[in-house]
Amino acid sequence: MHYDYTTANSESVRTAVDDAIGRGEALVAAIVATEGPRTWGNTLAPLNTLDDIVVRANGIGPFMARVHLDREVRDAAQEAEEKISKWTSDLVFRRDLHEAIEAYAATDEAAALSGEHARYLEFTRRDLRRAGHALSDEERDEVQKHRTRLVELGVAFNRNIDEAQGGLDLTREQLAGMPDDYLERLSAGETEGTFRVSIDYPDYYPFMDMADNRDLRRQIQFIFYNKAVEENEPILEEAVRLRHRIAEIFGMPSWADYAMEVKMADGPQAVEAMYAGIVPGLTERAQGEVADLASALDGEGPVNAWDHRYLHTNIKRERFGIDPSEVAAYFPLQQVLDGMFEITQEVLGLAYRRIDDPQAWHPDVLAYELYDAESNDQLATFYMDLFPREGKFGHAAAFDLVPGHREDDGYVLPVTAIVANFTKPTGDTPSLLRHDEVLTLFHEFGHVLHNSLGHTELVRFSGFSTEWDFVEAPSQIMEHWCWNADVLSRFARHHETGEAIPDDLVAQLVAARDLHVGLANLRQVSFGKLDMGFHGPGEEKDLRAIDRATTEIGQMPFHEDTFYPGGFGHLFGYDAGYYGYLWSKVFGDDMFSRFEAEGVLSPVVGMDYRTKILGPGGSKDPAELLRDFLGREPNQEAFLRFLGIG
Repeated sequence: MHYDYTTANSESVRTAVDDAIGRGEALVAAIVATEGPRTWGNTLAPLNTLDDIVVRANGIGPFMARVHLDREVRDAAQEAEEKISKWTSDLVFRRDLHEAIEAYAATDEAAALSGEHARYLEFTRRDLRRAGHALSDEERDEVQKHRTRLVELGVAFNRNIDEAQGGLDLTREQLAGMPDDYLERLSAGETEGTFRVSIDYPDYYPFMDMADNRDLRRQIQFIFYNKAVEENEPILEEAVRLRHRIAEIFGMPSWADYAMEVKMADGPQAVEAMYAGIVPGLTERAQGEVADLASALDGEGPVNAWDHRYLHTNIKRERFGIDPSEVAAYFPLQQVLDGMFEITQEVLGLAYRRIDDPQAWHPDVLAYELYDAESNDQLATFYMDLFPREGKFGHAAAFDLVPGHREDDGYVLPVTAIVANFTKPTGDTPSLLRHDEVLTLFHEFGHVLHNSLGHTELVRFSGFSTEWDFVEAPSQIMEHWCWNADVLSRFARHHETGEAIPDDLVAQLVAARDLHVGLANLRQVSFGKLDMGFHGPGEEKDLRAIDRATTEIGQMPFHEDTFYPGGFGHLFGYDAGYYGYLWSKVFGDDMFSRFEAEGVLSPVVGMDYRTKILGPGGSKDPAELLRDFLGREPNQEAFLRFLGIG
């Protein structure tokens, strides 16, 4: 039975959260009022039920702030998100709940727990300790006040990004270099005869790739880099101060130390060690790549940030014969979806059925049921909301709407949503994906598979509810299939002629993968260093100075008078955790090395991957999952080899 999202309105999203909080309050009241012996059934089982209630309420309430067409509904959903986030944040500060959990932890039953139950007790006690129950009342109250404020700041920060508008109205002449199909997708500008190039991804990135006018690239990048800056810079400054103060109260040198206690990495020193192992080699390679880009500038001055993608695209076209528009013609969205489903069916033993009437929040949304191919048992449902629109979440992400878990009457099937912003179809032209959009789709679908195939008893460990610096590994591994010639040739067909993508174009596309790979990965390092700089030791921080210093790690001059972090949504949620993208890539590459060795589309390796990595969700330590799948300790060899610095 699918939820009818077409009925969502401002009242329903508020009611969803109010009802969830009411039911949650009753559960907690029953836990703390329990007299007699403490047991799993009267102490921790109700918290698992509460976890389920909160996730489901978010799926039909606050999630609407990301996707609903009606501004009024989005506003109500944002208010609801803040309300339930504050409520859940405050739970761990309750002394009576802490005492109840500690009383249970002292029982013989608790000492005998194993598997998920033991892990759940451990994690719950850790949550309560990190709320400051060992602190004085005054210190604990201060921590609670700051964490509540951080919830408010995070909701506002991301909403400002989603609502940000901006762009340029340009004439056809000013759009020199852009293909006709790009112009057909643009809306009309305010001035007659102009086209609106917005800062939405499907407008912005192709423009940066192909627009010949260098100054216009600079102008629109300036707008993009200053997205929501006026509203979000003070929010970010306050958040960084509050995070540092919380760490200080706990006697830790930085928010990074505090935040990483619950992550796979041991602490900031482990991240620095990772960077130390790759930055020198990447920097040496990137310096040569900058020289390569400069050679294509024809003496027009140094390479700037707004030149990078354009010069990279031109060199790729000239050196490898790859034109982004030509390549996109072979990747109509539905074919890519069909190909992605076919590959995962073969490798992971799955089957897909499209839902004809998904009753989704927007007519563009697709929905599918996921089945086990052998047993024909349904495993999950997922939605795909893939095109941009005003007020919608502006990036690409997967959202947990219903958590998979076991209940007394059977297994609750998970529901997940991909939200992305790909090129929208127009007229007779289907949605044609650039190759980097194909990568994004496969990446986000990795999250869907993780959430759909994780089969755990408890909500806390459902699907992709794993350590935050491992959660990207199952998505990083998916990207590898997008570079394999045999895989691409299966589904890449011209949208007009139906002809398969030529072998030589596939070969050139794959050959071009490592073009300027040093610069691409140093940019990821710079984001990770920015995040760690914001959240490292020191009470007073100059965020703009950190932005400038870390940007220059990427070997590109700083774009003056911009503040990119103001539009960098990962700074709430991935705070002191953005390093996780490269950290996870180490493990994603290492896992894919098994496919390389035993068969890129091997169902044997695929089923091993499904059962040993995806199936356990967050119920086991990621290092244990990796050892089980790899048959050895994980290492960086494949990662360094793919970067060309191993």
